[in-house]
Amino acid sequence: MATLEQVAFRAGCSLATASRVLNRNGPASDLMVRKVRRAAAELGYHSAGRLGRRPVVGVLIPSITNPVFASSLSSIQNRMLVAGHGVLIAQSNYDPAREADAVAALLNDRPTGLILTVCDPSTSKALLAKLPPTVLLNNLPTAQFPAAVTADNRGAGREIASFLIGTGHRRILFLSGNFAASDRAHLRYRGYLDAMAENGLTPLDAVQIPFVSGYDQLDLGVTMSSLAPTAIIASNDLLALGVIGALKREGLSVPEDVSVAGFDGIAIGRLIDPPLTTIEMPDASMGATAASLLLDMAENAAPARHLDVAYTLRRGGTVRAI
Repeated sequence: MATLEQVAFRAGCSLATASRVLNRNGPASDLMVRKVRRAAAELGYHSAGRLGRRPVVGVLIPSITNPVFASSLSSIQNRMLVAGHGVLIAQSNYDPAREADAVAALLNDRPTGLILTVCDPSTSKALLAKLPPTVLLNNLPTAQFPAAVTADNRGAGREIASFLIGTGHRRILFLSGNFAASDRAHLRYRGYLDAMAENGLTPLDAVQIPFVSGYDQLDLGVTMSSLAPTAIIASNDLLALGVIGALKREGLSVPEDVSVAGFDGIAIGRLIDPPLTTIEMPDASMGATAASLLLDMAENAAPARHLDVAYTLRRGGTVRAI
């Protein structure tokens, strides 16, 4: 069995430095962290605190009930199972104030690393702490956390809006969960603004609602009478389904009276009649990619990378040409 002394010798550092890196209880340069982790991986070293204990990774998601995050989480668990790691799960309920406490709870189990989907990485207090190897999932990378697995949400917003414009729609409404709770939704809205500007059209102000509840009770009466959109883009598919239900309660038909499109490509969108027009995000493959990247960073001292995964426009029956 390899010893800490052997790890320190191979990494070319002191015993104290090797201990600080492996136990994450003191300062060390990024270069030294990579050297020590690589030496430990090559020697098969495990700290005393890990002996007889299954290593774990921590995962933070906004909601465990959203099929998007459930799909990513399932892929993460499958990848970690093969690697012999358990998975600890925390959720923020799209609440930025809860993220720091959720991450602190994950850190209590001294995880090998973290996979985090935060509301907004530029403002998240969860990212202010000293963290083990960390991969952002669905969030763009930051200077402090350059490892990320994303899809181009702004490009996706531009593409779905351009598709609607190409079918003759000019009054297009973007309806979203609160932008403060999801930088993904905000980026999709910015893509919508891009498409409207490129086509010389005046955008409508976004309508924002809470992410976590009320989709089945969504009331669009005032919105439809005051804005009269011919098409609505919802920031995710669950919200798009809520929009379709709300329009039906107003006596409106989809797509005959109003066209509706969403984002994510969840399975239930294919089961409704007509099937939902949406941007299909590769949630399962993104989760597996994030897990593999994290393991590579934590166990092989691989450099942090930003990996962008392609999305697909799926044309359903909820959009008609006018």
